[in-house]
Amino acid sequence: MARSLWTGSLSFGLVNVPVRLYSAVRDRDLHFTQLHEKDGSPVETRRFCCKEDAEVAWEEIAHGYDLDDDTQVVVTDADLEAVAPQKTRTIEIEAFADLQDIDPILFDHPYLLAPSGESDGALRAYALLVAAMEEGDRAAIGRFVLRAKEYLVAVRVRDGLLSLTTMRFADEVRDPKGIDTGGRKPPKAQLDQAVALIDALAVDWDPSRYKDDYRKRLEKLVKRKQKGGTIETPAEQQDQPAPASDLMAALERSLAQVRGD
Repeated sequence: MARSLWTGSLSFGLVNVPVRLYSAVRDRDLHFTQLHEKDGSPVETRRFCCKEDAEVAWEEIAHGYDLDDDTQVVVTDADLEAVAPQKTRTIEIEAFADLQDIDPILFDHPYLLAPSGESDGALRAYALLVAAMEEGDRAAIGRFVLRAKEYLVAVRVRDGLLSLTTMRFADEVRDPKGIDTGGRKPPKAQLDQAVALIDALAVDWDPSRYKDDYRKRLEKLVKRKQKGGTIETPAEQQDQPAPASDLMAALERSLAQVRGD
C-alpha cells in the first residue's frame, strides 16, 4: 500500500477516529531534468544576489512582500514561524453539510482516509462514521494542518472509505460579476436545437473513456529517442475555421452528424 502522508485522528463531538491520510491520485506526467543540450550535463539552479553578484547561502534567504506603493516588506523565516498554524494530529470537524449544496469549484486536492491501527474500537468507530455519513449523504467540514499549512476540508464517503478533499476558501473564488455573459437571450428555435444536440451527445459518465493523449505521445517520443530515432516536427496547423455565420444551420448540421444522418 502507498505510504501515508499524515497520521492522526478525525474528531467530531467527543468521538475520535484514528486515521491515516493517503493521496487519492497519482502523478502520471512524464518529468524531465534540465540538461545542457551540447554535452548532456545537468543544469544547476543557484541563488545569486543581483547587487553583490555572489551566490547566496540558503540560510541567508529572506522573503519580500511587494506593496501597492512599490515598496517591499522583508519577512524572515522566524517571522513566518511566529504566525504558522499550530501543528496538531487532529482533523477537527466543525459541521456537516449536504453534498449537493457545496459548489464543486471549492474542491481542490483529494486524499483518502483509512483507519489507523487494528484495534477493534478504532475499526468500529471508523465503520460507524462511514455508515452514518452514507446514510445522510452529507460531507463533514473541518480543518487540519498538513506541512505547516492549515486547510479547510470536506470529508465524505467514496467506495466504502472516507475521502478528504482540501477546499478553497470563499474569498479565493473569483466573483464573476463584470465578466461578459455572451449577449442576449437566444431565440427558442436555436435553444431547442442546442438542447437536442446536447442530449444527442449525452452519455453515462465513465472516466475510463478519457485518456491523456499528450502523455501517450510523450511516451512514444521517449521510446523512439531511446532507440535512436528522430522526431519530425509536424507541419504548422492551419487557422481554425471561423464560427459559422448561420448559427441555426450549424446546429442542424451538427445534430445530423451526431445522429449519423
